[in-house]
Amino acid sequence: MNKNLLLEAKQVSISFPMPNHGAILVVDEINFSLHEGEFVAILGSSGSGKSSFLRCLSGLIPPSKGTVQYRDKPMQGANPNVSMVFQSAALFPWLNVLDNVSVGLKAKGVPPDEIEKRALSGIDMIGLDGFETAYPKELSGGMRQRVGFARALVVEPEILFLDEPFSGLDILTAENLRTDLLDLWIEKKIPTKAMVLVTHSIEEAILLADRIIIFSKNPGRIKEEIVNTIPHYRDREDPEFLKLSDYIYSVMMGKKVSKTGKPAKVEQKMLVPIVGEESLSGFIEHIYEMEERADIYKVAQDLQMDVDRIQPLIEAGEWIGLLETKEGDLFTTQNGKLFAEADVLEKKEIYRKLILEKVPFILKLINMINEQPSKRIDYNELMDLLVGQFSEERAEEQLDAVIDIGRYSELFGYDENKKEFFIEQPEK
Repeated sequence: MNKNLLLEAKQVSISFPMPNHGAILVVDEINFSLHEGEFVAILGSSGSGKSSFLRCLSGLIPPSKGTVQYRDKPMQGANPNVSMVFQSAALFPWLNVLDNVSVGLKAKGVPPDEIEKRALSGIDMIGLDGFETAYPKELSGGMRQRVGFARALVVEPEILFLDEPFSGLDILTAENLRTDLLDLWIEKKIPTKAMVLVTHSIEEAILLADRIIIFSKNPGRIKEEIVNTIPHYRDREDPEFLKLSDYIYSVMMGKKVSKTGKPAKVEQKMLVPIVGEESLSGFIEHIYEMEERADIYKVAQDLQMDVDRIQPLIEAGEWIGLLETKEGDLFTTQNGKLFAEADVLEKKEIYRKLILEKVPFILKLINMINEQPSKRIDYNELMDLLVGQFSEERAEEQLDAVIDIGRYSELFGYDENKKEFFIEQPEK
């Protein structure tokens, strides 16, 4: 037995039932270990199963396959040695700060005198001294989240799980709270032995974590694991910080070969690009204006986009041949340059040509419509085709994108009243 090993997941898969009595695989065969002294970030875009996996590690949901062990023993239900901070503080509005922070201590059966002492200490530690009697409605978003942190820390968990706790805050508030948490961790002002952060922010992962695990999506798998050796406190302008940012972006944008040279498992791809044409057009023009090369990390900073927003644009641009990426940099292709320089009608023509060449599902749909005597096909018929391969939510997302692609490219139309895709026929 490794005395420093706190938590271990072995071949964990997580599935959720679907309305058609099937199941959607969210997380697939993940192995994960957490040791004392580690701050680990699980990084991935929306839909990669990060939060589901974190809840499984905490015991809130069971694995569909595989096992989770805490100190070499299988977990049964929620782990009492773990605390979690969520994106929303989820405070009880009828309780003041002191009582909200005390909730976990009361649930553990701590004596009343000890509860007040520890709760007041936690409030002071997290920077809320003086707000003990305030109610959640009187607090800013950042202060409410601090209450959530205090509530999680006062029970002195061995492991603290952080499920995107800074994503709902403004930039300055999030930065302040991140720094305060890091101070508590580095200076060992809290007894917590390990932390796991779920995030879709590459910058946040690099700033905080010493080990970064990158998830692919549909289903979630470990795409790469990176040890972050940059010493605290980390400077965003440090060349090593920028180099690591570039590398992580390049991995998340779909490289098939990892840093170790081993091939990664192929992700389940969408059938069509899931971005608005206007957004894609503006993005291509922005990259083109940067001339020879555009650093992805710098582009994300300039446009104030996190990976969830910038990744679909890059993937769509690469997919239809307007962009290419290399070692964390973006370049416009020859078609991308022509597209950026074109007027509105010329852009449509270039886009239409590339969509037909690069997105087989659109050509398949056009053929399906043309095979119908009415030159129309029902929305639900397409949904039935997709739901066998994707969840209902993802199938709807793709069909919404198909509608936009058809209208923008003028390859086909969509009748909202009849819920039908159609191709206009010349008048006889």
